[in-house]
Amino acid sequence: MTKPLALFLMGPTASGKSALAMSLVEHLPCDIISVDSALIYRGMDIGTAKPSLQEQAAVPHHLIDIITPLEVYSAAQFIEDVCPLIDDMHKRGKTPILVGGTMLYFKALIEGLADNLPNADAKTREKIVAKAEQEGWQAVYDELVAVDPIAGQKFKVSDKQRIIRALEVYRLTGEPITKLQAEQPKNQPYRYTFHNYALMPDRL
Repeated sequence: MTKPLALFLMGPTASGKSALAMSLVEHLPCDIISVDSALIYRGMDIGTAKPSLQEQAAVPHHLIDIITPLEVYSAAQFIEDVCPLIDDMHKRGKTPILVGGTMLYFKALIEGLADNLPNADAKTREKIVAKAEQEGWQAVYDELVAVDPIAGQKFKVSDKQRIIRALEVYRLTGEPITKLQAEQPKNQPYRYTFHNYALMPDRL
């Protein structure tokens, strides 16, 4: 049997993803799911290119404004939230359009997740964020480089969510996240057919 279809519309902030998705919904039986680690938070409306209230009223956008900035959210939680949405859309004869720039979430949906990583831990994350507030994100990044040089090569100081997750895993397990990811096979990929599209506008 053919797997149900899901469209991925990827790209950086302000690349025109939302406008294109809105246009597609006007012409095709589609619904929009946000794939953005910033838009999930209520109140984070500046610098995130969050769809306006008018746009959200015209076309339902899922996984926007679902938690407060004080709550923890992970790729695993995204998978738990997004799969029922996709299944429901297919039951209603809709094709889901997943729109955003958080590549970790897209990757998790395409490839599955390693099953040996700990779940998000609010207290551990709070300690990491507290250190960043007191000493700066460079200090937090330097800590990551010391315990997981491979992750340090992959991330930049501005990759705050990824740094938090990598340090969280290390503090909980005593092992670098890159080592755990390399050692363990991933779960089976999810049960959909993905068509991937990326908007990469020229930056002047």
